[in-house]
Amino acid sequence: MSTTAIFGSYVLSRRDGAQEVLRDHWVVLEGKKIAAVTRDRPAASEVFDRPGRFVLPGLINMHNHCFSEAVARTHTEDGNGRRNNQSIVYTVLLPLTKRGADMLSPAERLAIARLGILQLLKGGATTVMEPFRNTIPEMFDAAEEMGIRFYGAPYLFSTSDAKAGPDGVVRYAGDDGQADMNTWNALYQRWSGRGDGRIGLAMSPHATDTCGPDLLKACAARARELDVPITTHVAQSAAEVATIGSRYGGRTPAEYLDWLGLLAPDLLAAHCIASSDSDLKLMAARGATVLNCPRVFARSGVTAAFSRFAAHGVRTVVATDGYNMDLLGELNAASMISKIASARAEVASAPELIESVTATTASLLKRPDLGVIVPGATADLTVVDLTHPHLQPLFDPRRGLVALANRANVDQVVVDGRVLIDAGQYVHRDETAITSAATAAIGKIWDLPEAQAAFNG
Repeated sequence: MSTTAIFGSYVLSRRDGAQEVLRDHWVVLEGKKIAAVTRDRPAASEVFDRPGRFVLPGLINMHNHCFSEAVARTHTEDGNGRRNNQSIVYTVLLPLTKRGADMLSPAERLAIARLGILQLLKGGATTVMEPFRNTIPEMFDAAEEMGIRFYGAPYLFSTSDAKAGPDGVVRYAGDDGQADMNTWNALYQRWSGRGDGRIGLAMSPHATDTCGPDLLKACAARARELDVPITTHVAQSAAEVATIGSRYGGRTPAEYLDWLGLLAPDLLAAHCIASSDSDLKLMAARGATVLNCPRVFARSGVTAAFSRFAAHGVRTVVATDGYNMDLLGELNAASMISKIASARAEVASAPELIESVTATTASLLKRPDLGVIVPGATADLTVVDLTHPHLQPLFDPRRGLVALANRANVDQVVVDGRVLIDAGQYVHRDETAITSAATAAIGKIWDLPEAQAAFNG
């Protein structure tokens, strides 16, 4: 069995269920497992002896969109593409990803998927939960071939063609629920357990305002039958809250999910920025989790503060939503935005935020072998180079990681004992070729007349 030894000037281990930072230790991998954490230099087939590294459990990104954010990238900043200051979900993301997925070839969709996975890995993630349109099954292919741990979450819609008109009002048509469930089941049969167990699925009804009661209940029943995670978008905007209230007797999105039996410990609720305080108290009481993606909302002037959700007792984890895909940068944003929003420096502390992308997220996946560096755990690691000038002098590596580091400091990413990123570069494929192929494919979407109208409207 192959062995790998990685030296850490700092190693984030655990003692009695809490984080413990070890100084000057080796993490020894045998095959897909962590064999030892030791002070003594081990004998190993491959040795990485680079002082100044912080060896972390593999970071887990629980909410990301490779394809849709590629479509929006550098088009939607500075308020561009927003009609009547409304969300870009229905003016840009949903219509253009639907059109793009339909018009591009499988090879072009795969190219975009590869670029997304590359960005996730270079951003420090070893595991991702990725919701996407079920017409982009190539996300699974890219994840399998590139080595990331992947929870694919193909969307299910009651209406897949929700669009915002020139007045900003979202209109709905169609009923795709059963067809989407059939597709999800087929993808589950094909992909669950592939990649030597790295590939799994999550049940992903798109959002409260695009999924009716029957579909949501069917999704929950099927997910619980298979014991897979359930994730959906909740209270992404005031317009969504108004839509749900008008349809379902004044209920909020959280109350709507609670009415249907989905607001439970197995629900991973993305964003929740338009949730009321009483909604958050209800979510905390039911044990649901908020997937907090602060930067994607910050670009539109909206505060999505980790500290607000956590203060209400809601289990909260940090994810990227596809925007930038730099998980270290996202932790920094979660910290800064929380401190500003609450006017309290001590909220969203570095240990708390690191926990939210390691041990806490591993527990949500029911994977106690992930998110920790202890003998017997799965060998998923994120190694950060703390020797850069902007990280020196360094007293506390966790504070340095959250306050000062970013994706440029990611030195290694290891999944199942296999080194995928080394010295900041993907080692199994040409990064330039991946980037150019995906850029060309996305360019075809940008050239569409409806894309020009969406971006410039």
